[in-house]
Formats: sequence, C-alpha cells, structure tokens
Amino acid sequence: MSSAIRIAPTRAAKALNLLRAIQFTHPPSCPCHSNPSHHHHLHHQHRPTPAVSRFADRTHRRGYATPQEPLKEYAFEMAASSIRFGPGATQEVGMDLANMGAKRVAVVTDETVDQLDAMRQVREALAREGIAYRVYNKVMVEPKDYSIQAAIDWAKPYAPDAFLAVGGGSVIDTAKLMNLLVCYPSHTLLDFVNAPLGRGLPVDRKLLPLIAVPTTAGTGSETTGTAIFDLASRRAKTGVAHRNLKPTLGICDPLNTRTMPSAVKASSGLDVLCHALESWTAIPFSERTPRPTNPLLRPAYQGANPISDVFSLAALKSTVKYLPRAVRDPDDAEAQSEMLLAATLAGVGFGNAGVHLCHGMSYPISGQNPSQYTHPGYAVPHPIIPHGVSVAVTAPAVFRFTAPSNPRRHLQAAEAFGVDITNVAESSAGEVLADAIQSFLEELGDQPRGLRALGFGRRDVAALVEGTIPQARVLGLAPGFGGAGGVLTSGGAGTGGGDVEREREVLGGLFEEAMEY
Repeated sequence: MSSAIRIAPTRAAKALNLLRAIQFTHPPSCPCHSNPSHHHHLHHQHRPTPAVSRFADRTHRRGYATPQEPLKEYAFEMAASSIRFGPGATQEVGMDLANMGAKRVAVVTDETVDQLDAMRQVREALAREGIAYRVYNKVMVEPKDYSIQAAIDWAKPYAPDAFLAVGGGSVIDTAKLMNLLVCYPSHTLLDFVNAPLGRGLPVDRKLLPLIAVPTTAGTGSETTGTAIFDLASRRAKTGVAHRNLKPTLGICDPLNTRTMPSAVKASSGLDVLCHALESWTAIPFSERTPRPTNPLLRPAYQGANPISDVFSLAALKSTVKYLPRAVRDPDDAEAQSEMLLAATLAGVGFGNAGVHLCHGMSYPISGQNPSQYTHPGYAVPHPIIPHGVSVAVTAPAVFRFTAPSNPRRHLQAAEAFGVDITNVAESSAGEVLADAIQSFLEELGDQPRGLRALGFGRRDVAALVEGTIPQARVLGLAPGFGGAGGVLTSGGAGTGGGDVEREREVLGGLFEEAMEY
C-alpha cells in the first residue's frame, strides 16, 4: 500500500493561500479583484487609480460607472459676494460707489422700501459723494417675468454704470437681471433662464458693479448669483443662476431689518431655514453629473461640500435659536441681527451647494395659488403665498422622504432643533426630523398646516407636479429622487436624464403627503 507524500508548501504558496483566505472572508471593493469574471485588458494598465472620496459615505453606495455613464464631478468651486456686516453700514454705500468709479447709478427698490430709513440713508450717502442716480421703485414682491422686463426696459435707456439694490430678495434679484440684460442688450431674459424653460446660456462676461443692501433677513440674495421670478405664461417659478450675477458687495445692516412686519420676518426666516436644511442634505458635489467640459459650465449649485456644510449648519442652528425671538419681539436687537447674519450664512451655503425639493416644489405652489390666497400680515395689492411659506409647507414631507439617503445628516439636522438623538435609530431619522420641523412651525405661529390651508386639494396635484418637473437645476440635487442611484443629470426630458414617470409619481406622493401635517 503506497502512501501519499506530503510536500511542505513554499513561502510563496503560504502567502498565496493566506491572500486567498483573506479575499474570501473580506472581499475587496475593487471590481477587478472581487469579480472572478473580470479580466484586465491592456488599455486598463495605465489608467490612473481614482482617489477614494471621503464623501462616499454621505449617500447610498452606487453602482460603478460604465463607459456609457457621464463622468461624475471631481471638484467644487466656492463663490460669494464680498460682505460688510454691521449696524449703520448703509451710510458707507456712497463711498463704495465712488471707490468703484461710478458716475450714473441705477437705484432699485420697491414702493414700500422707498419710504423707509434705508432709502433715506442711501439718498444721503449718494448726495454726499456727488454721485448722479435715478431710482426705480416699481419692483414687484415675488416678481413676474413682465415686472422684470419693465425694469429692464427702464434701465437700458438710462445706461447706468453701476446698480444699487435696496430691499428684499425680490428687489435684489430684479436688479441682478436688470444688470444682466443691460450688459447683454441683444439678448432676451429667456436666453439665460435655466433649461428646459429657457436656453440656459452661460453668463460669459463681467457685469456692471452691483451693491445689494438687504432689508429682509431671508433670501441671502446679497451673496448669490441666483435670481428667481415667476414665468407667468407657465405658472411656475424659474430663474437665472451664474456666478457672474452675484453682487459685487452686500451691505448687511441690521438696522434695515427693524421695520419688517412680524409676518414677513417669519416667512423670510423660514426661507433661511430651508436654505440651510436643503443645502446640508443635498447630494455631495462628487455625485453630481455630468462633469463640466469647461470650468465656465460648472453650475452655481454644485451639491454639498465641506465649505458649504460649515455655513449651512451654522445658519440652521442660528435660525432655530433666533427666528422665534425675532418674530415675537421686534425690539430684540440681538435676534434681529443674528437672523440677518443667518440669512447671509445660508446664502453662502446654498449659493454654492444648492437647494432641492422644498424649493423645487415651492415654485408652482406660489406661482399657481388657485384660491388666490393672501398670507396674513402681507399688505400687498395682489394675492400672495410668500416664498418662505411655500417652501416650508412641504418640508416635513420632503425630509421624511430624503432621510434614507443619509440618515446621519438628517439626524444631525434634527439635533440642531434640540432633539436628543443619542438613542434614535437611523431608520427613524426621517420621522424624527419631520416631527422637529412640524413642532418648530407650530410654535412659530400663523403658519399653514399643509397645502390644504393654502387652498390646494387633490385636484391640484397634477398641475403642481407638472410645475415642478422643469426645475432641473434643483431637483438634480435631491438625494434619492432621480433614477438609478438617485442622481439626475442635466439635459433631456423632465429634469433631464431621470425616469420622468417615476419623478411624477414621487412628486405626486410628496404633494399629497404635504396636504396636511
């Protein structure tokens, strides 16, 4: 009977067996070595190994790219206006314009602000420096495309060499678009409006100097290159977004927000709240597609990034702390000042990271207004659902939906509302944050408890969905909303690249859930 001869394994064999054992129990993430059917090819040999991103854990793991998929973004870019903050800073605006060499200034405001102390200070400051100016005070609150066009038609023959906007977001956004079309006199507004509603042309030249003096603590428009308005023919909000639109300087003077009515403070502050929440929870910049072929084409809204995160989270915490105080007590100087600062911080955050579903869904809400609702406390000659109200009303439903994409981020947001998240399971992140937002809105007071309180019903859901679908600029940043992997690309039908029917289904469900809370 013969016996088998055992041969001691060599060192190389031992090493190989150990490697195989490790690979079996801890398969590598590399698609080459974790897939037995994968074969290396010659053209792979010199391809650089992609760096491991520290943003990879911020959303669900996604499938590996195929040659047919657009390349994901690999860089982010931060842009914001210069900001001067301090009580009384408005009086310096004449010197600022003189320093810029301005000779003919277009001062843009609305009829209400034109009667306030902010405009008195502006007139005095310009007179001290001997600067010629004209005032356009016909800006519409929640501007329409036709009100924007009227302002542009006023500005072109005046041919200013600088703009000065004094007012809320409506005034500042109007001034941005006046500046744009004065510098592009042969173009139309729709040439620059975001696709698919407009042509989405890039702003490829420097515009005239623009100084923004905000009189509300909300939009953060003094820091951003975004201008929003109603496209009346489509009954939906849209806008233009490019870094070159951002003001040259934002003068944030807390003395200018003292005259805001309580209802305006609340609505403006809710805009800050959602700016912060949405930019904090937007998809990471490294998940956005397609990668731009030229830096000029990199959008203003790029997805969350390490710098925007700092501003967004700080703004969220300040808003939760100070907005209720600012609304209750107009003499609370600290709260008023901190809310103006929070609006500016949130502007820097969302002006680079972007917003997503709350804002995308808000545009048809305020644009359609089927019952001609007018929010209490707004003394305007036309029906109005204020922007902050239209944004916040869907927030509980939205963040309940987006939470599975990144439970940790949503729990951190809930913690900013004062929730003890020590023992909260990640699977409960959406409910916990939604409850925190609802409680905040209820305690703030005078807020509609859902779309039904604004006059909407199930009959309006389809129109609301169709008014949201074109908002590609913001929907593409919504985690978990797009097609495979939750990432939407630009171009194509609907929001561009996703399953449009699935998008309609998701949006319809969100609008129905937002009817009441």
